[in-house]
Amino acid sequence: MKRNRVVILISIIGLAALIFMLNNTSPTEIGPFGVLLFFTTVYVVCFGVMTFLIQSFLKIAFSKTSTSNKDYLYSAIAAFAPVMFMMAYSFGAVNLWTTALIIIFVFLAEFLVHKKI
Repeated sequence: MKRNRVVILISIIGLAALIFMLNNTSPTEIGPFGVLLFFTTVYVVCFGVMTFLIQSFLKIAFSKTSTSNKDYLYSAIAAFAPVMFMMAYSFGAVNLWTTALIIIFVFLAEFLVHKKI
């Protein structure tokens, strides 16, 4: 239960930092470290959202009340997909092929977690 609170708190802090960066800076003035910080905060916020979604799904579908370490790993992998889409969009490479590769990557990573852990 404590992990859920930590994930929620970090996600809220990340969302506040993301909103601050989007309102007060531009990519040209923030520099490379700022762009890295931007993608990191997007990942942290997506991790919080994916954790909430996976916990809700498990609670509704399987009546599961506690969250295991494997569920957090599933959330961490699924949270990386929006970051990959944003990076592909920034390169101007979003098409069906890129989308399929991102989906395959996430599926294979989730499958690896399912089999190994």
